[in-house]
Amino acid sequence: MVEREERTMNQKKVNEINDQRKIEMDEWALSDLYMLDIGAYNPLKGFMSEEDYRSCLDNMRLTNGQVWSLPIVLPASEEEVAILAINQKAALTFKEELYGEIKIKEIYKVDRSEEAEKVFLTRDSNHPGVQATLKRKPYNISGEVNFTRKYQFPFSHYPHTPTDTKELFKQKGWKTVVAFQTRNPIHRAHEYIQKCALEITDGLFIHPLVGKTKSDDVPVEVRMSCYETLINNYYPRDRVILGVFPASMRYAGPREALFHALVRRNYGCTHFIVGRDHAGVGNYYGTYDSQKIFQQFSFDELGIIPLFFEHSFYCKKCQQITSLKTCPHPPSSHLIFSGTKVRELLRQGITPPEEFSRKEVADLLINEMKKRQDGSET
Repeated sequence: MVEREERTMNQKKVNEINDQRKIEMDEWALSDLYMLDIGAYNPLKGFMSEEDYRSCLDNMRLTNGQVWSLPIVLPASEEEVAILAINQKAALTFKEELYGEIKIKEIYKVDRSEEAEKVFLTRDSNHPGVQATLKRKPYNISGEVNFTRKYQFPFSHYPHTPTDTKELFKQKGWKTVVAFQTRNPIHRAHEYIQKCALEITDGLFIHPLVGKTKSDDVPVEVRMSCYETLINNYYPRDRVILGVFPASMRYAGPREALFHALVRRNYGCTHFIVGRDHAGVGNYYGTYDSQKIFQQFSFDELGIIPLFFEHSFYCKKCQQITSLKTCPHPPSSHLIFSGTKVRELLRQGITPPEEFSRKEVADLLINEMKKRQDGSET
């Protein structure tokens, strides 16, 4: 009843604003609007101007020189633009429900194919980020924004704003905090690099993305169960915080790795883990391209220290998770499981070796695979 009344009031607000001044957002723009509102995208205060957009694409900087690697824009259609004007306010809606408003500063046309090439280093529409970009409307609208509605996203009761996390870090007395970005369940190699990072910092902030991802990614409910299980059983509870990151996933490889670091700086983190193929998809990026991009910027420009980790694996002779930096043994001693191989085992109801995944996590994933299979058969 309350929810229905809220929708009715919301619709009235939309109707109060002339229908000719309304911009329907896609999922990326909706999550970006919220991230702007909570200060996660500082120094951005609104959707990008044309100058900042061009500078971001060409130089990975805003026009004021600050490092910023992904375009944060509000797309609009020919029909929407035809009835908008500079210095007007326009309603921002998603699925016809009001979420905020924008005071229009600029309206500019863009080439989404060029944008895709510069952000994702490819125009291949099989790339999920390219595919989403090419579907976006041909104009961008810039201006200051105002978020006017509660944003519903999974696990929003977890810490998810910079204000939340900075206060938590302060309460715990943490001076150094390392962040770990993820959209996948955590396996033993992830656990290894997290704990290595925790050895040199006061606290670990596990910050999984809960916004829009690919349809074949593990559902957020399952992923969160995996994180909670691991933290409860294998991590020092007083040195780890689990939060959620309400942004959408772009799969932009190097540029998104840099973006993830910059945003975690806004959350109060001092260090950021960058592993192999961070934010990558398929074979579009080199194994360590997401680490190399950081070489273009100084610490003073980034405001956060990236921690780079080699590909980790289980060595049968070392009898532990290790990497090429610390393991002297030949590849024949290395136990490396590809994601494809592990998913195949899970589909068959076979628990992957303990060297790759904690049994509790594997059991959760096997149950999810079984549900998917049962659902496809009905």
